[in-house]
Amino acid sequence: MSLPTTNKYLEELNDIQRQAVLATDGPVMVIAGPGSGKTRVLTYRIAHMIKEGVAPWSILALTFTNKAARGMKDRIESVVGSNANRIWAGTFHSIFARILRVEAQHIGFPNDFSIYDTDDSKSLINEIIKGLNLNTKSYPNGLIRSRISSAKSNLITPKMYAVNEDLMSQDRMSNRPMTQLIYDKYVKKCKQAGAMDFDDLLLMMFKVLYQKPEIRAKYQRQFQYLLVDEFQDTNYLQYEILKLLSQYEGSKENICIVGDDAQSIYSFRGATIENILQFQNDYKSVEVYKLEQNYRSTTHIVEAANQVISYNKRQIQKKIWTDKDGGEKIKLIKAMTDTDEGKRVADTIVEHKNRFAIANKDIAILYRTNSQSRIFEEFLRRYNLPYRIYGGTSFYQRKEIKDLIAYFRLSVNSKDNEAFKRVVNFPKRGIGKTTIDQLVTLADDNDMSIMEVLKAIEFKGRAKQKLHDFVKMIKSFQAKVMAENAYDAACYIARKCGTSELYKNEGTLESANRLENINSLLDGIQEFVEDDVIEEGEEYNTDRSLAKYLQNISLMTDQDTESTDNDSITLMSVHAAKGLEYKSVFVVGLEENLFPSYLSLSDPNQLDEERRLFYVAITRAEQYLTLSSANTRYQYGSVRNNETSRFVEEIPIDHYDAVITMRNTDRFSTPKKLGGIRAPKIQKKLDYIDPDNFNPVPSHKLKEGMKVLHLRFGKGDIISIDDSKIATIQFYDLVENNEKRIALKYAKLEIVE
Repeated sequence: MSLPTTNKYLEELNDIQRQAVLATDGPVMVIAGPGSGKTRVLTYRIAHMIKEGVAPWSILALTFTNKAARGMKDRIESVVGSNANRIWAGTFHSIFARILRVEAQHIGFPNDFSIYDTDDSKSLINEIIKGLNLNTKSYPNGLIRSRISSAKSNLITPKMYAVNEDLMSQDRMSNRPMTQLIYDKYVKKCKQAGAMDFDDLLLMMFKVLYQKPEIRAKYQRQFQYLLVDEFQDTNYLQYEILKLLSQYEGSKENICIVGDDAQSIYSFRGATIENILQFQNDYKSVEVYKLEQNYRSTTHIVEAANQVISYNKRQIQKKIWTDKDGGEKIKLIKAMTDTDEGKRVADTIVEHKNRFAIANKDIAILYRTNSQSRIFEEFLRRYNLPYRIYGGTSFYQRKEIKDLIAYFRLSVNSKDNEAFKRVVNFPKRGIGKTTIDQLVTLADDNDMSIMEVLKAIEFKGRAKQKLHDFVKMIKSFQAKVMAENAYDAACYIARKCGTSELYKNEGTLESANRLENINSLLDGIQEFVEDDVIEEGEEYNTDRSLAKYLQNISLMTDQDTESTDNDSITLMSVHAAKGLEYKSVFVVGLEENLFPSYLSLSDPNQLDEERRLFYVAITRAEQYLTLSSANTRYQYGSVRNNETSRFVEEIPIDHYDAVITMRNTDRFSTPKKLGGIRAPKIQKKLDYIDPDNFNPVPSHKLKEGMKVLHLRFGKGDIISIDDSKIATIQFYDLVENNEKRIALKYAKLEIVE
């Protein structure tokens, strides 16, 4: 590869991008609007630092997908050559896992610790819940896991949880008072098994840096420059780790964050917008650069996005713009039913393909919840339009793959109880559930792993010989793992564990597919062994062990395993669409209580996040944007009438094309007649009402004739209140449907003079 001999790469940048690239020292915040070239800024910034003499291995670049890290390295390599491979670039979890493989013993974990995925965590939580004789319906494992994850992300240990009255009170009110005890046992069992879950990779990284000053100093000296992509998606714990690495006596605080507060949409995963909003307070000498030119979308899309996000009060002010003048206006589909919506969206896709020659892979349908995909799938199939559901079952989540990987895990870390439980009786060896439950109890009582129990205690009964044979087999696997590379060890385990033989003997089409998947896994391991690229760090990484391979695959994200090679229309949730772009985007189901979600309507902060989610959705579109809603929709087994989403109304009318309305039709018939095409009646932008100064009154104080204020609809008059305590209120500023019927029991209204 021929490399630039001058800094020609700087000529590819606009003025503000170039300034951000050249500002290599001290704290820097790059606020990057959608489609503004943030990846180019981040990668060229690193490349420029290396060309200016910064040691590549002193640069730590953190991303949220391994795919992003690989893309970053490839682009840097085009400027500086193979030195790009010596930077530490990867996800928070992969980089911290790599460090913990070296430092874990300092906090009581083995260096070959297992990494528990979601299924492992849920299985362990189920075991604890049953061991405590608790009702699994009262303590659903997914909810408990989320509760534990949230506590870890906020640096709340089980002991701290127990003395946190707010958390304990919430658990009592939710009729789950034993949550803290489950958390405590979960942490102990993970440590006993020599295992960390995904949250532990962050928590233990913090712990080793915080509790071990000499280790903290070691990595502070090594990582002289920190760069963080998608900073708005970081949680409290991730930010605290970054502070430990960058804020210390004598530090130049060489930290650069790149992100967009307007695209902060992952609070349900623990991300907090406060990190990016408070960054300027935490780093007083920070230089701020705003990338406001959008290279992706046309004027109508960009201006619509600006108008929508302007309704959010707490934000870093910016105004994105584009020089892609003109372009198609936004189409708005108002269907009678959700079925009509599915058909009309499919019709419009066909129109786009024929009129604009758009390939299937350049089209995306985005929805708020995954359950909405069904109707669109039905019509795409009827029209013979190929599609894929983004974020479907990962290859590594298939049963036969998880089973074989569990054998690998147990062979690398014999303390891995979840791997043991998964494979001890698969294929069937006559080791029943009662025996396994006894082993789990013995391990728990003696603070040992199950394999340690089998080695230390003389087990009795019919299962004795079978357990002995299983332990002997695992020991032979461990010997192979220690002596052979990942591929040779994996092939040996795959042959001897019995799963491949089981599927061969079944002789069904399904079992043949499972065998193909196993062979595909082994092919991937061979590729891993033969790969000779330089890994992160200063030296060639020659570790081709099964342990290293397991670490790599356990930290893959959905975007790392998704393929975009086939020409298919993409269906996905808006959350999954972040970071992607398509020529034609359909944002569907734009109704109150769906998008925005009904869960957000009582919390201004959650409503702001829903608006940011809509902002992300519409800025995925490059040329064509279509918004759709349905007057009625099946939800929870019944038909519900819906109001059009407030977000549709927040886009000024001059950015819309005609509204396409549709009369009710049979599910699969063509419409008897398309409704008239008319200009949309979009309400004017209402004055912002500050929730902090909003003072709703108890419902019994509301009377007919009063003037009231509503957070969403503004000022209005109470026309009447019926016997069911439902008020009819006429709002002054609504152009369409200005009379609303509101149940006073749930209304939040302030009386105004």
